[in-house]
Amino acid sequence: MQNASAGPVYYKGWYHLFYQYNPDGAIWGNKIAWGHAASRDLLRWRHLPVAMSPDQWYDINGVWSGSATVLPDGRIVMLYTGSTNASVQVQCLAFPTDPSDPLLINWTKYENNPVMYPPPGVGEKDFRDPTTAWFDGSDDTWRLVIGSKDDRHAGMVMTYKTKDFIDYELVPGLLHRVPGTGMWECIDLYPVEGVRGIDMTDAVAAVSTNGADDVLHVMKESSDDDRHDYYALGRYNAAKNTWTPLDVDADADVGVGLRYDWGKFYASKTFYDPAKKRRVLWGWVGETDSERADVAKGWASLQSIPRTVVLDTKTGSNLLQWPVQEVETLRTNSTDLGQVTIDHGSVFPLSLHRATQLDIQASFHIDSLDLAAANEADIGYNCSTSGGAAGRGALGPFGLLVLADARHHGGDAERTAVYFYVSRGLDGGLRTHFCHDETRSSRANDIVKRVVGNTVPVLNGEDLSVRVLVDHSIVESFAMEGRSTVTSRVYPTEAIYANAGVYLFNNATGGRVTATSLIIHEMDSSYNQAYMASM
Repeated sequence: MQNASAGPVYYKGWYHLFYQYNPDGAIWGNKIAWGHAASRDLLRWRHLPVAMSPDQWYDINGVWSGSATVLPDGRIVMLYTGSTNASVQVQCLAFPTDPSDPLLINWTKYENNPVMYPPPGVGEKDFRDPTTAWFDGSDDTWRLVIGSKDDRHAGMVMTYKTKDFIDYELVPGLLHRVPGTGMWECIDLYPVEGVRGIDMTDAVAAVSTNGADDVLHVMKESSDDDRHDYYALGRYNAAKNTWTPLDVDADADVGVGLRYDWGKFYASKTFYDPAKKRRVLWGWVGETDSERADVAKGWASLQSIPRTVVLDTKTGSNLLQWPVQEVETLRTNSTDLGQVTIDHGSVFPLSLHRATQLDIQASFHIDSLDLAAANEADIGYNCSTSGGAAGRGALGPFGLLVLADARHHGGDAERTAVYFYVSRGLDGGLRTHFCHDETRSSRANDIVKRVVGNTVPVLNGEDLSVRVLVDHSIVESFAMEGRSTVTSRVYPTEAIYANAGVYLFNNATGGRVTATSLIIHEMDSSYNQAYMASM
């Protein structure tokens, strides 16, 4: 079993992914260790020995999530949450045993762990997942934040500072708090721009020395209540120890507003990649089948495709997530289908050599006359409650059917629908929804199958675009250049191997939709390697 990522870092030419790992079973247990893999390109990974195991009183019930901090002299400091022999959550310190080893095989825990205990007023089981630290030149300290909740069920973030990573001081006040959101875990706080990633330390220095308060900072939390990752854009003030959201509307704050992903995606983690000056995001994609099925197959859970994260400068109100550029090196055969017009109520099969591993790029255009005449467009449409891909409206649903049974497309044939749906808001304006319909993705019975998604911003003159990555049993979609993303974990039993196909569909009640561009790349596998000491 693998779970949330912990301490991703770039070191001596290698990308490292540490993750929550149960070496004794396919499902969660109380002996969680740190699994470890390393890669040169974020695609082809070498599985390495377990980095840290629960073998001390302070982490005997689990070596939980944490973060890596690379110091100016190149040393790495790793902070992680330990679950003690009394199940108290404490913060612990570890270092590479051999800093000259680029694969970071062995780790040494600090002899005087733990270095942080739950502060007064915080529950013993509500204190976890320290972030990567950043340097604050105003008082020559390193700072990091930890998630928690208060006794009124409000999610909250605390800031700690240290000069040596041994002694820590709780900074007065709360960095942020949102009522009613419950336990916040796997906090992330980082700056964003519209072109490249920014290192947190560089951004804090810019604010401190130049007053550059235009540097936006993302605050993200993983909500233990509903297992989704929420984020908001805001301003970070180190001197006041505050992070303030740009949108003060309570419905847009952390924990209640924007999500990284509207599907199966949780406990995510970013890191700054100094080699390519970008911020990279991973998310844990858990299973949607039963624990019994996981035990039978002997494994569970995977990581999403690594994504770059930048600010959407066109809207200024959300992030753009996009598969790292290296993914494109896996493309093999490519098919450019040009323009395809799809009449309402129709399905159009696409001729492909194979359809189980694909990178699809598509843009759709609705005729302006259809838009102008769509007074009957639905009001109050919702991806999750309005009938999925089978529900019909004036301007949708339309899009793609992937991992679809190539032998027939009617009735209850297996397929996962990736689609847009245009409706009217209560103000009369058009709203675009981007959704995944998983309800017919598999004939298997012990699977949670849902319709997931949300509205996505579309500016005047923009066509509706989507990129879809398909890999046998997982579908990751990026709508409108990554303004909205949806990940589905599906388990086709018939739409597999040569029987898998792809279709365009338009299930609207009237009008035509044109796929103005449609390029489909077959994808090679990114093979993983077992660790060999001679490597």
